[in-house]
Amino acid sequence: MLIKTWFRFFASVPLSLTIFQVFSPLTLATPPRSPDQTVECDILVVGGGLSGSAATYEALLRGKTVCLTEITDWVGGQISSQGTSALDERQTQRDKLFYPQGYLEFRERIEKHYRKLNPGDCWVSESCFLPEDGHKLLFDQLKDAAKKGKGQLKWFPSTVVKDLSIETLPNRGTGQQITSVTAIQHQPVKGTPPLNTEPLSQIIEDAYRYENSPRFDKNIIRFVPKPSKEQKLADWYVIEATETGELIALADVPYRLGIDPRSYLEPSSSSTTGDPYCTQGFTYTFAMEATEDPQTHLVPSFYAQHEPYYSYELPRLANFNLVFTYRRIWSPKEGEKETFGGITYDKPVVKDISMQNWTWGNDYRPGTSQDNLIYTRGQLQATGQLDPGGWMGGLRTDTLRKGEEHAIGYFYWLVTGTTDSQLGYGVKKPEPNYRYLTGLDSPMGTVHGLSKYPYMREGRRIIGRPSFTYEDGFMISEIDISRQNYKDAFYQNNLSPDEYRRLMATLSGLEGFKVLEGTVSPEQVQKRKRSTIYPDSIGIGHYAIDFHPCMTLSPPEAPGNTERAGERQGAGNAYPFQIPLRAIIPQKIDNLLVAGKSIAVSHIASAAYRVHSFEWSAGAAAGITAVFAKKENILPYQLVYSEPIIKEKKLLELRRILDESGNPTAFPDTSIFNDNWDKWK
Repeated sequence: MLIKTWFRFFASVPLSLTIFQVFSPLTLATPPRSPDQTVECDILVVGGGLSGSAATYEALLRGKTVCLTEITDWVGGQISSQGTSALDERQTQRDKLFYPQGYLEFRERIEKHYRKLNPGDCWVSESCFLPEDGHKLLFDQLKDAAKKGKGQLKWFPSTVVKDLSIETLPNRGTGQQITSVTAIQHQPVKGTPPLNTEPLSQIIEDAYRYENSPRFDKNIIRFVPKPSKEQKLADWYVIEATETGELIALADVPYRLGIDPRSYLEPSSSSTTGDPYCTQGFTYTFAMEATEDPQTHLVPSFYAQHEPYYSYELPRLANFNLVFTYRRIWSPKEGEKETFGGITYDKPVVKDISMQNWTWGNDYRPGTSQDNLIYTRGQLQATGQLDPGGWMGGLRTDTLRKGEEHAIGYFYWLVTGTTDSQLGYGVKKPEPNYRYLTGLDSPMGTVHGLSKYPYMREGRRIIGRPSFTYEDGFMISEIDISRQNYKDAFYQNNLSPDEYRRLMATLSGLEGFKVLEGTVSPEQVQKRKRSTIYPDSIGIGHYAIDFHPCMTLSPPEAPGNTERAGERQGAGNAYPFQIPLRAIIPQKIDNLLVAGKSIAVSHIASAAYRVHSFEWSAGAAAGITAVFAKKENILPYQLVYSEPIIKEKKLLELRRILDESGNPTAFPDTSIFNDNWDKWK
């Protein structure tokens, strides 16, 4: 049954706010007070999701003191605090178990803990499990890494970064460096409810304010480098691993947000000019349990507004049992076999628990300047968040709240609904024998039952440093990874003749100059059968280009609303791809590395560079790179943007360390000598 406290959370909040209220300076924080403590680190990792955890894991194995901050009180991000504890993996990579060592270790810990890899018997993955166990198993893994490597883990849960001290240090690189970081850790005031009682939207603004409040006591922490006997080019490294790219916005380094303009590099883009407000949808997940008896479900006060959105989406998916078992995260026993839409699964049994993450369900997909979740640089300036002491996380609180309501409404639709926005009436039937799981001991670990933080598919993405071949700054683009047939009429019709010729020239390898000269026509170009190979690769990933597009109108749940036209054009299969070192090095700041979804990728490429194993690979690479750079007294950008002797010797050494430590930088048999990667499906 939906708990009464949930409705109290929203009772005092209006269903809509004016633009003036959203951008009101009243949301800004007061000036800082003096830090309560100073903490020294070799490496500061901001964000405890999978990428931040991977960076921490590798640095601990190498004996470093790592400070790890996280806005929630769980490590793991996707596998825990975001509730998406169903590992997204491609079959070929899974069959070969070709993953980073830490990711494989985590999978082994799941199997050992449950005595099976898939305790949920889900059909979307080979491993679906309880989010609370994801946190516990991963945190144990980090503690064991510290013991094994004689490193030190300094863990700061319920902590947000508020301010950066950035300075130009003479004779220490070409740019600036982060010299200290100010963060705020919050805990409940004595006599008030425990953490995870309220949903994120109700506490996030308080969490970013320096002053104590009736709800939270604050601990102001100043992170600084550990002192060293000798001066290094960088005293420490800061790794950005937040879910939305907070540090890159706070540091104001160049970045992109949302849709990139259509070009020969991003030919499937849905916009000729780009659109920073249209990012992929975010999702508050929740857990529900099959019951023996029908349950009584109270209609949420906001349900009528969101009901016009919900749908099974496609006829082949229009089956409750199929949707429930898709991401079932716990099952006490096997059910009877059932087949729908060509998919066979075990029918739900009593006590089965499922996690919900459904595009036309609890996905919330804003896409306009009135409701976008992640503020653009212009919006950050308008709200004062780029002013000293003004940073508040860079998110629109009202959209977080609407996403929370939307998810709760989806549960109510699943168990009582009879409408379907995409398939019409007569498809959806009530399913009363299910309950919504709430409480601190529930799978999501929250009183309200929603994930502690939404699953973020896309955030701010850095623009890498300019070079001879990337004059506007480095970026991994759609054509670097996609299996798309670019001879399709869409591309000839939507690109200018010059742009189309450049597209085909880029895809033609050694024939490129001939295509540009006109001695070889675009129609003669052979279809490329591999992704771009990078000499500075430091990690790998493989997944389809998977879109959850923003909606056209505001609000997203408006009756008759549609997905942004053309957004799915870029979707489809991708070749196995690499993570080049250039993609994790931002402009301007020399001791900042970027992991997770904020690396230098385009909007379309990011739809593949966002799943569990990729996040781990990017984080592990960032952690090892930071340790290597400090040990060798070299700044990461010098490995790819400096003299050839440094590039060749040091870069090869870094790649050797990554490969030999079980963090592969290339897939087997995917070199320049093999131009056909079709077996990697």
